[in-house]
Formats: sequence, C-alpha cells, structure tokens
Amino acid sequence: MRGPVAPPQVPLAASRGEVFADLVQDSVERLERRWPQLADVDFLVLDVPRPAADAGEAWHDEAVPLGAAVPSRDGRRGRVVVYRRPVEIRAKGRDERAALVHEVVVEQVAELLGLTPETVDPRYGED
Repeated sequence: MRGPVAPPQVPLAASRGEVFADLVQDSVERLERRWPQLADVDFLVLDVPRPAADAGEAWHDEAVPLGAAVPSRDGRRGRVVVYRRPVEIRAKGRDERAALVHEVVVEQVAELLGLTPETVDPRYGED
C-alpha cells in the first residue's frame, strides 16, 4: 500500500524563501509584544533591493542595503522590507542568519518609529 510520506499539513521541504520569511515573522512577533503599533505595519521580504525604489534613497557601490523602512503616507501603511539575498550572503548558518534578520528588522522598525534600535529591542547588539 502506498501513501503520502507525511500528512498534507506538514511540508516535506520548505523553500529558502519560506524559511527566510519565517525568520522575519519570528522577529516581528517578538517585537509586536513590546510595540503593538507594529500591527499597522506591513513586513515584506524581497529577494534583492531595487536601486532607490524601496526606501526612496539612492545607494551606490558602497554597500547593498539589507532592509528598508517606508513610512506610512497617503493612506498607505508603513512598510519594513528585508532583502533576503544580501542577508543570506552575509550570514553563515541558520543561527547567524536569524540573528542578522532580527537585527535588520529592529533597525528598520527603529527608523520607522523614530527611535534607537536599543529602545526598540534592549537586547540589540548583544550578539
């Protein structure tokens, strides 16, 4: 008798993008406990940044951004964007990637809220 290896609700393999999005979501959930206003912010994952398209700022050869914060305006919700490929390239292994994702999310939330990263997450920079 042949059947599925796992129940339908259990994925056999998550894509790298799905795993990365889960890391971002975990970070957001940690911060939402302290900052409930983040429920009004959209958190997005894009593979790579588009020059000057997401944050409204130009970036050149110095460094590729890891994230962007876009304030709410004209009835649109604020957004925090995390760029998957630049983060993955800078992190070795899952634990380092998870720490870097959280750092990027904290920095972008801080920019969006007009606060310091240490105010957004008192454990910022401890890693």
